[in-house]
Amino acid sequence: MDKVKKGMICIAGVNVYCEYLLNEKPPILLIHGFVSSTYTFNRLIPLLKEKFSVVAIDLPGFGRSEKSKTFVYSFESYAAFIAECIDHFQLDGVTIVGHSMGGQIALYAAKRAPSKIKKLILICSSGYLKRARKSLIYCTYIPFFRFFVERYIRMKDVKKSLENVVYNRTLINKEMMEEFARPLLEKDFYRSLIRLLRYREGDLSSEQLREITIPTLLIWGEEDQVVPLSVGKRLVEDLPNANLITYEKTGHLVTEERTEELYDQILSYTS
Repeated sequence: MDKVKKGMICIAGVNVYCEYLLNEKPPILLIHGFVSSTYTFNRLIPLLKEKFSVVAIDLPGFGRSEKSKTFVYSFESYAAFIAECIDHFQLDGVTIVGHSMGGQIALYAAKRAPSKIKKLILICSSGYLKRARKSLIYCTYIPFFRFFVERYIRMKDVKKSLENVVYNRTLINKEMMEEFARPLLEKDFYRSLIRLLRYREGDLSSEQLREITIPTLLIWGEEDQVVPLSVGKRLVEDLPNANLITYEKTGHLVTEERTEELYDQILSYTS
């Protein structure tokens, strides 16, 4: 049985953590969301590897990847990074699966390099968020602003944060809490968050979304408290070639709550 490789690689001048399995099967690239990592897909990857070549990356600034001081933390930069990932792993006709903020990055990548991407699968994708207020952006240049950000985030209880992203709270266990708490222990992680706040553009507008003709499957939890279903309903109207599937009694972390159903949808949509 093929084994998923795990380790650090250098892409676009940034050392990033990657989990991948390359074979002759159709390629799929997994993009996690905000303050998350490849752990988002920990239950999905073992299923996907039976039918796909799988690549999952911790985005620059997140998870185990380098908290680079030179990378520009914007959606355009992340889209360029994803395009380089596709080239690095020589993925031909790739399907991109993006969760939450990863969905918005996937949309930016589709706009930037449509010829590299065969299909999009967006799970509870970010949508229609504006850029941060100018006053908040100015604060990111204040030398001690990082300490305020670090204090604010560390005051949040990890378990309570996880309770906000799942409908079935019995899924929350020690391993999950440890994985989601891991980056909070790194001081450089907060610098990455500040740079993301500084450089992140707004999400793509309705006009820009209408230019993306790549076939897109939207998947949503009906109890999502982070990115409400109303965003998915709006996206399916703006994207010219999109369909929307929803799951009852499911929150934001569909990859954990509906792993097998999600896998079946991915398999069906890419066949």
